[in-house]
Amino acid sequence: MADRLNADVADRLDEVARLLEAQGASRFRVRAYERAGATVRQWPRPVSDILARDGLEGLEALPAVGPSIARAMRDLLTHGRLAMLERLRGESDPTRLLASVPGIGRALAERVYHDLGIETLEDLEAAAHDGRLEHVLGFGHKRLSGIRDSLAHRLQRVRPPAARPEDGDPSVEEILDVDREYREKAARGELVTIAPRRFNPSRTSWLPVLHTTRGRHHYTALFSNTALAHRLGRTRDWVVIYWDADHGERQCTVVTASSGPRRGERIVRGREAPDLRAAG
Repeated sequence: MADRLNADVADRLDEVARLLEAQGASRFRVRAYERAGATVRQWPRPVSDILARDGLEGLEALPAVGPSIARAMRDLLTHGRLAMLERLRGESDPTRLLASVPGIGRALAERVYHDLGIETLEDLEAAAHDGRLEHVLGFGHKRLSGIRDSLAHRLQRVRPPAARPEDGDPSVEEILDVDREYREKAARGELVTIAPRRFNPSRTSWLPVLHTTRGRHHYTALFSNTALAHRLGRTRDWVVIYWDADHGERQCTVVTASSGPRRGERIVRGREAPDLRAAG
């Protein structure tokens, strides 16, 4: 039992490593997933038992398994899927997952994903409790209450999650610099491209992927491949940027402002403070 379960988890970690390497990620990050996969593959106890008994701390205590990989293993063991792996494969469809929650249809899921950068049920639950969903059009008190109850049951929560801390988030300037690097390299054809499954019936490899590092943050950047981006013709303008944070993967969307005093400038959606302007 342990051999088979651990081998399945290790196979996913190995696939993450292969895709990161093929897409130009740092060798350090690739090796981290390779080492973690090797550890899990040979570990004598099922990693599911470790998670059930000791939680994330138990997974982090395994040799070569750090916090971000421990969270990836938890997601695989709990939900049978890993959003990052689906994204690297070009199979990511976060709105389908969000729309599976009663009270959230496809259109509202697209809005939540685009406006708040939410693509997991855990993030949706946190946003339902910390006030972020209240600012999205379509979420009244009754709908929010039903979503909280549904997610608590689905995620088997006893207490509501704490609001997500913002400490340690990268600066707007740093995010905009990743956006600049991505768009410049994509324009020059220097990035590996993947064939997203959504809105791509011919399976054309058109979506550039950037893996880059700034200090302690590892970033992945891609053009938005949501229904809203296609409908508005913004698939080559909206850039979704992901990074590892202390409490899980975070993301934001960088766009060109279409109105207001910052029209024509690149801004991080949701962090458009007037004193945080792109350099130059």
